[in-house]
Amino acid sequence: MDFFDDLPAEIPWLEISIFVFSIAFVSTIFKSVVLKDDDDQAVNFKVPIPKQCSPEWEGDVLEQPSIKKSGSSAIQCYCPANGRLLGLVNPSTPDGIDRAVAKAQEAQRGWASTTFKQRIKLLKTLLKYILDNQEAIATAACLDSGKTKVDASLGEILVTVEKLKWTILHGEQAMRPERRPTNFLMMYKRNEVRWEPLGVVAACVSWNYPFHNFMGPLISTLFTGSAIILKASESTAWSTQYFASIARSALSACGHSTNLVQPIICWPQTADHLTSHPSISHVTFIGSRPVAQHVVSSAAKSLTPVCMELGGKDPAIVLENVRNIHTLASILMRGTFQSAGQNCVGIERIICLPKIYEGLVSILGSRIRSLRVGSALDDPDDVDVGAMISDARFTHLDALVQDAVKQGARLLVGGKRYAHPKHPKGHYFQPTLLVDVTPDMQIAREELFAPICVLMRASNVSKAIAIANTTPYALGASVFGTNRADLERVTNEIKAGMVSVNDFAVYYAVSLPFGGVKDSGYGRFGGEEGLRSICNTKAVCVDRFPSLIGTSIPSALDYPIKSAKRAWGTCKGVVELGYGIGLWVRAKGLMEVMRNA
Repeated sequence: MDFFDDLPAEIPWLEISIFVFSIAFVSTIFKSVVLKDDDDQAVNFKVPIPKQCSPEWEGDVLEQPSIKKSGSSAIQCYCPANGRLLGLVNPSTPDGIDRAVAKAQEAQRGWASTTFKQRIKLLKTLLKYILDNQEAIATAACLDSGKTKVDASLGEILVTVEKLKWTILHGEQAMRPERRPTNFLMMYKRNEVRWEPLGVVAACVSWNYPFHNFMGPLISTLFTGSAIILKASESTAWSTQYFASIARSALSACGHSTNLVQPIICWPQTADHLTSHPSISHVTFIGSRPVAQHVVSSAAKSLTPVCMELGGKDPAIVLENVRNIHTLASILMRGTFQSAGQNCVGIERIICLPKIYEGLVSILGSRIRSLRVGSALDDPDDVDVGAMISDARFTHLDALVQDAVKQGARLLVGGKRYAHPKHPKGHYFQPTLLVDVTPDMQIAREELFAPICVLMRASNVSKAIAIANTTPYALGASVFGTNRADLERVTNEIKAGMVSVNDFAVYYAVSLPFGGVKDSGYGRFGGEEGLRSICNTKAVCVDRFPSLIGTSIPSALDYPIKSAKRAWGTCKGVVELGYGIGLWVRAKGLMEVMRNA
């Protein structure tokens, strides 16, 4: 009886049962439908796992960890969690980029003619490999970015297999020609829109999720029939090599050219050669606004279209009628501290109404204070929050916190760099709780990309929405509560590209279109819209009954025009016949056409 005496007063048995049943059901369907199609089964293949992923590996600890190596142009790769050297990567040159583009162009010509079944087989092959090698992939991502394995599972693997699964199940439907309506004058025509391969596209992706950011654009691009040049961040150059080998090995195993995927690692001064390349048909960029301006300027030289995801200052509005404040706190914690806050759709501002403000402060304070910081690979059972990619912004972050405190904010937990006793060369910032922040403070307006929880007061729903919309960013947002009218109002009035209701970033776990507005960028990737955005959208009109009826130019309009008066009368009659308001006007139009025939 002691066990049951210690249980919470209310146990959500129904929710737990539904959850367990859903997992079992989805797993069964997933295996039978996605992985077990007799016609296009996944192909097994192997990729050598980097020795650094072994638990026994111990690299040299750098005295001053940096991606720049004195006296060399090579990229020095190291683990941000402990400063251990992972290896050196030679950066691409302009000539190397030209060769990569040429190889991709040649391979794409054959790939464009493959069937959707062949492309689905490739994606199933990738999916199976990822599911079978989660440990190695997560470890490589942790080594190169400093995140924990839990963060890697959620932010690298789960979202990647979701994108694969969605594309396998729904991609062909999204890419099929789509019928469009006709009109009275063109009733003998059939109209449709087709989505065709662009050729070679490029993606310049950020370091915060090195596996997913590499695989995401690759999945969509290959499925549409194009080839891809993938420029990964120099900060995660080491893991990119392993992840690229996975994609290229899958292509080879399925009998296709590995040149369809061209990984590029280069220093910023060389990137312009890629983004301005005349043979690149589209650029996807994930990064910061200042760099984005250079990318757009560069791409404009070749009039190359660009899709941009530039980060955010995502708000989470907490209404007074939340269902369970402890469940709410758990979601807010995950949204704030996932990947040490280095998450483009991470929760950067919690805007809370008065009724539960102090209660939320108390719960968050206790939980954030207990967070353990460290290297998840060295101390797997003693780490909640991993390292940051670099310590370059620590001084600035500390200044933002101190400036907010001077203006009246209360610093309850953390707020500065953390010198880890076991990993002194690691890049750690203390998990931080800053409350009573106001919209005029710089920390409330600037994207932090750090493990800093910012709590703001709002007197009512209108004020909460106004505060949420004060920043130049508008990527994602969350709202929590149970009043449907308030939830719908916030969802409608908040400026954002994506909104989660009673959740955090869940739109990304169901393959909805991803992107923002304002300073968070433009364009979308993910879902149907993302697939189509990297295609040539071709409008096609064809005869519905080609052997019976087709377009014929009226004699009055046939060149050379014999009578301007008759020609004008015919044009006027055609317009009235096709678009006149009422039967009488249309009848007059028909008579006008016949009179001038």
